[in-house]
Amino acid sequence: MNSDFTLPCRQQLELAADLQSLADLKAAPALAGRLREHLLTAVGNGLDGLVATRLVSEFNDRLTARIIALTAQRHRLPPVAWCWLALGSEGRHEQTFVTDQDNGLIFNATSEQEAGALRRIYLPFAEAVNEHLADCGFALCTGQIMAGNPAWCLSLDEWRERFIDWVRRPEPEALLNASIFFDLRPLYGELALGEELRTVLLAMTEATPSFEHLMAANALQVDVPLNFRGEVAVDEGESVDLKKYGSRIFVDAARIFALSSGTRAVSTAERLRQAGAAIGLPAPEIAAAEAAFSQILRLRLGQQIDAAGRGEAGSHGLKPAALHEVDRAILRETLKQARRLQQRLKLNYAL
Repeated sequence: MNSDFTLPCRQQLELAADLQSLADLKAAPALAGRLREHLLTAVGNGLDGLVATRLVSEFNDRLTARIIALTAQRHRLPPVAWCWLALGSEGRHEQTFVTDQDNGLIFNATSEQEAGALRRIYLPFAEAVNEHLADCGFALCTGQIMAGNPAWCLSLDEWRERFIDWVRRPEPEALLNASIFFDLRPLYGELALGEELRTVLLAMTEATPSFEHLMAANALQVDVPLNFRGEVAVDEGESVDLKKYGSRIFVDAARIFALSSGTRAVSTAERLRQAGAAIGLPAPEIAAAEAAFSQILRLRLGQQIDAAGRGEAGSHGLKPAALHEVDRAILRETLKQARRLQQRLKLNYAL
């Protein structure tokens, strides 16, 4: 067996065991640092973009779950079903090395009064989890989309009402929230409670095509960064934001396809595969979109790994001129696939 592969596999097993046995929150930041260094190396060895983000997300899930469990031991939580929700890229299992927290908490309550009383108990716990995650390198969300925010620490009925309000009154803020909260995935606790919320969400969106139409129109506001010659269009810094003008286009389209067809998948690739056929995408088109999305993720991760090697903070910007000729060609083709997905949205929703 090639020793180049044996070492990373052994390290992953050791890290997985260390995560499982983590018993002291004070030791979590150091373990998170070891985990990041390993993942930077593993991903830098040429992993496929989808595989790499899944690997990063999987280890982040394990670390997060352990932190939640240890924090729960320090708080007197009531004997009520609750679940920690992963949102956004974490919910989709598509995290890169530049990420902040997007999470929420759901719990059972029999009345509005009980929900308020339970929230007062859960909030200090959720805030502590958010702080411990920040200590481990997961930046606090600047938009405060975290379980420690009372707005996102809600009973099942309150979450249901929040979703109903967004779908029935789709203002700009509701459409923005949809891009984060509609990618929810139960991460820790009573997972069935989170799945019940997903069932509620899918039933609402599938039955409200007008909301899907507005989501599609909103998704088309993002221009694919290609000029009239089919070359990559860059900003004043000679770079292109591959999150906003690259992967987001695939993520938005796949989300809309999934919500319109009632598909339970959360990750972009799975949504494309499962919902693509349901909305009329030919198999070759689905495969091309999935491959293009994976390449976008690979390029984003590569840029972040290069920045980490220079001791710099990572970003979502990439300079096409810094790529070799093959990757520049790949970038052009992936963006053309993004444009085709947008054309499919225009066709399906008559936009």
